[in-house]
This record gives sequence, C-alpha cells and structure tokens, in this order.
Amino acid sequence: MLINKVKRGAIVGTVAVSAVALLLTGCGEAPPAPGGDASGSANAGAADYLGCIVSDSGGFDDQSFNQSSYEGMKKAEKDLGIKMKEAQSSSTADFAPNLATMASAGCNLTVTVGFLLAEATATAAKDNPDLHYAIIDDNSIKADNVKPVVYDTAQAAFMAGYAAAAVSKTGKVGTFGGINIPTVTIFMDGFAEGVKYFNEKQGKTVQLLGWDSETQQGSFANTFEIIQEGTKITNNLLSEGADVIMPVAGPLGKGAGDAILAANKGGKDAKLVWVDSDGYLTAPTYKSILLTSVVKTMGEAVETIVKDDLGGKFDPAPYIGTLENDGVSLAPFHDLESAVDADTKTQLDEIKKGIIDGSIKVASKSSPK
Repeated sequence: MLINKVKRGAIVGTVAVSAVALLLTGCGEAPPAPGGDASGSANAGAADYLGCIVSDSGGFDDQSFNQSSYEGMKKAEKDLGIKMKEAQSSSTADFAPNLATMASAGCNLTVTVGFLLAEATATAAKDNPDLHYAIIDDNSIKADNVKPVVYDTAQAAFMAGYAAAAVSKTGKVGTFGGINIPTVTIFMDGFAEGVKYFNEKQGKTVQLLGWDSETQQGSFANTFEIIQEGTKITNNLLSEGADVIMPVAGPLGKGAGDAILAANKGGKDAKLVWVDSDGYLTAPTYKSILLTSVVKTMGEAVETIVKDDLGGKFDPAPYIGTLENDGVSLAPFHDLESAVDADTKTQLDEIKKGIIDGSIKVASKSSPK
C-alpha cells in the first residue's frame, strides 16, 4: 500500500493546530459541507466524512511538500476520526483522472498538492460545486468551493541565503530548481536576496551560482521526477566551487544530497539546504550535511482546513503563510549547530524581526499577495 511507503515522521513546523485554525478561518462561514455540522463540532459526522488528497508527480514519498501535506491528512484521519482516500500522480496526465476519481467517491474535501494541479483543480471544482477543494501552492483559482494555501517562502529563504553565505568557505553558494514556476523561483529569489544582504552588511562578495533574480534565469532540471538530474546539476555547482547548495526540486533534493555526500567523501566540505519540510526529520539520510531547511507548515494547514470543513466552517479566503504567523520558518541547524557562529545566529534573529516588522524588505516577483 502507498501508505507504507510514506515515512511516519513528525509533522514539520512549530505552529499548534489551534493557532493555525485562527489564521486559516475567514470572517464568514460557508454552508455546512457534505458530512459536516453547522454547530461547529469538529467531530460531528466524522464517520461519514471523506477527506481526500491528490499528489503532484513527485508522489507522497518525496520527503518534501507532498509528504508533509499527506501527513497532515493522515493526522486529520487519526485525530478527527474521518475517512481518508489518496491518489498519487505519476505524471501530469494523472491529475484530471485522479480528481475525477475523488469526485466520484464523494470526497467532502479534496486537497491537491502543488501549483501544477491548478488547472485540473479549477475544472474539478467547477464541475462539482457542492464539493470542497483546497490547493497547496496556488492562488489562481477564484471559486467559492476552493481554498488556496500559499506561502511567502522568500522570507524564510532569505534567512537561509544569509546563513549559507555566512558559513561558506569558498565564497560561492548555489541553488537550482526543478521547473521554472513561481512556487520554485520564490525560494530562489529569497535565497538570492539573503546572500546579497549578507554581502552588503558584512562587506563580503559571496557569489550565488544557479540563479539570477533580476533576469529570473538560472539552473533548472525541468523535472520533479528524475532524481539523477538533481545529482547532475549539484555536481556542476560543486565543480564551480559552491559549498552550500539549496535544491528547490522536490525529490531531486535527494539527488543533490547524494552528490554532496559523495563529494565530501572525496575531500570537499559542502552542505545542503532542504526546502518545504525540515529535511532533518523527513530526509534523515542527509543529516550530516544538512545546514538548515526552509519550512512550510503544510501538514498543520491541511489538518486545520479539514477540521474547519468538518465543522461547517469552510472558507475560500486564501491562507498566506509568513514568518509572522509561523507559516514559514528556518529550521534548526541540528547537527551543524557548531558550523554557525553566535554572531550569525544573533543576526538571523534580527533579520527575522526586521522582515516581520517590515524594516527589511524581501522582494520576489512570485510572493503571494
């Protein structure tokens, strides 16, 4: 079974579900969802409620955003007593059929994971106006039965870029993406801005390889599925001198991790920055090289949306995760704590405060509005 493939790691993030609920719920209340209860009792009708989730082509065991979202639905199944159904997509051709299967099954709420599912989700929602949908990483659908869940990951990636520049010994850091889409480039923009900010504040000239935020051009594997492409690009960045690398490519992050582990056995001292989830928990193979992760709290968001829908409180207002509401965060340095000096840690705390109060501007063309 698919469920057995997915790690049962802890849900990533620091936000309690009860706190996230306040952020995800809009001012008005939608009519009770099928199987829900207008009284707001979270467990009313739970035995008849079907929560569903459809992955993008990375699959639920991508150790990244598909997995985190899936774990949120599994937690809702356990905590709320609902029924659950999942469909894993192997390619974009699976999106529409998987959503049709969910509609036929009578899913009260279907969560679709990823920007690439936007068109198929919009069509399914239009064809099934009595069913509810939530889509992770897309804010393009304007419909009463669709809740967008998006994240300003540039904010946390800015902090990761600053940290990467601070620990680099070669004066070069790198990044690459899976596909050139906004939910990928927003990480790369933030990372680039963080490196730039470090250079300005510290009088350094750390170089970023793999991405130019001005031209929006850089290194892309053009896939989220072929892990070896991640290995290939990472090896290229390593050969150019990068010693801290952030892949924004779902499962291809494993290819990057494998390349760095191999390079370090050969004498290099390179480090990895994970994205979407805390890689220390979801990709423990790379613990020894993992500097930090740019985290999106997708699991908590999914469970809270299910809970709201079950209680008849579905709200199509977009949820935007930020540093201020703990929707995004910079993960701990874990085993590489000693690689980051005390001054840098203090500076990162100040940067976080500055981003939250607006005194530090993080610019990305892909930031959600």
